[in-house]
Amino acid sequence: MKTIGLVGGTGWISSAEYYRIINEETNKRSGGLTFSRCILYSVNYGEIDAFNIQNNREGVYRLILDATLKLAVAGAECIVLCANTLHQFIERLEQETDIPFIHIADAAAREIRKRNMSRVGLLGTKQTMEMDFYKSRLTESDIDVLIPEQRDRDFIQKTISDELLKGVFSGDSRYRFVEICKELYSRGAEGIVLGCTEIPLLIKPEDINIPAINTLIVHAMAAVDFALNE
Repeated sequence: MKTIGLVGGTGWISSAEYYRIINEETNKRSGGLTFSRCILYSVNYGEIDAFNIQNNREGVYRLILDATLKLAVAGAECIVLCANTLHQFIERLEQETDIPFIHIADAAAREIRKRNMSRVGLLGTKQTMEMDFYKSRLTESDIDVLIPEQRDRDFIQKTISDELLKGVFSGDSRYRFVEICKELYSRGAEGIVLGCTEIPLLIKPEDINIPAINTLIVHAMAAVDFALNE
C-alpha cells in the first residue's frame, strides 16, 4: 500500500470528507482492520483568501508548493490536492517535484465517460468555471463543458466563500444551486460536474433529477486506486 499525501484545508470541511472516504474505501477493498496510509497537511485557508483578494496567484502557488514538499519529505508517495481550483497549479507542481499527482479533472472525466455523457455543466469557483485549466482537461477527453451565466457564477462564488467554506449549508442556497443545474440541463448538459469539493456537501443526489459527478468522491476513489495499485 502506498502512502497518500493530502493537501487539505481548502476547505477543511471537504478535507475531512476525503479522509473519511479514503479510509472507508480502503477498508471496503482490503477488509479486516486495514485502513489507508495517508498524511494530511491542512493549510490555513485565510492565507489563500488574502492572496486571492490581492489577485496574487503566485502567493497561493507558493503555499501549495510548500505543503507538497513537506508531504513528500514526510513520506507521501502521491499527492491529492483536495480542491478543484488548486489544479490550476498542477503542471508547475509536477515540474518542481518528483512525486505523482492524482488529477481531479481526470478522475471526473473517467466518470463522465463511464456514464456515456459527452456534454456537462460545470459548477465551481469562478476560477474553475472561467479559467481554462479545468475545462481543457475535460475537453481533452472529448467532453463539452457548459458554465452558468455571469450572475449565477457570481452567486456560486459568493456562496462558496461566505457559506460553504464555513460549514453553512442553507436551504435557500441549495434551491438556487438546483435551479442553476436545471438551467444548464435545459441548455443541453447531460450531467453536472460538482467542481468544488464543498458543493456536494450542499447538493445531495435526492435534490436534483440530473446526473451529478461528485468530484470529491471520484478523486478520493482514484487516490485509493493508486495506493492499492488497482
